[in-house]
Amino acid sequence: MVGNDIVDISEAKSRSDWQRPRYLDKLFTTQEQAYIHKSEDSFRTVWRLWTMKEAAYKLHTQLNPGRFYNPRAFECTIAGNSGQVVFNDHRYFVATRITSDYILSEARLESNNLISKVIVFETDDCQEQGEYLKAKALELVADAQDVPVEDLRLETSDYGIPKIIYNSKVISLSLTHHGHFGAFAIS
Repeated sequence: MVGNDIVDISEAKSRSDWQRPRYLDKLFTTQEQAYIHKSEDSFRTVWRLWTMKEAAYKLHTQLNPGRFYNPRAFECTIAGNSGQVVFNDHRYFVATRITSDYILSEARLESNNLISKVIVFETDDCQEQGEYLKAKALELVADAQDVPVEDLRLETSDYGIPKIIYNSKVISLSLTHHGHFGAFAIS
């Protein structure tokens, strides 16, 4: 199982107001706020921590289906490009990629590799972005399994959790998009 989240840096700069009073208190623990305030680039640290929390949340809801909003309960620790997110008695390993254009975090249960890809969108339409992202994920799985893409089904649970089905095989999938970037991760 896998979870991921991406933030378009330009989009976040133009639309976010993370410096307003109490914003950080609502989303981040005391330790996370210390990371932010001590960082050479507080803006990127805010969005790195956010993507880590979101990726872990997506993974957590695959294991424990349900929806809730409690970002402070997902506590992040950072070590280089890696990190961990702890929620209650669950620990998720997270790898983060920070570029000049986006921040991408991918969560997994063990510190192992997964298949992922970042997509640059040519459209601003969120629905078109989502459909394009799903199509690209299906193409990659079809190539990896050496099967026609028509033999694959992408299904979502009642909670919106996607998975790819091929015969009786279920492949865990996480999708994310923000601004002009999208990404998928497959375990």
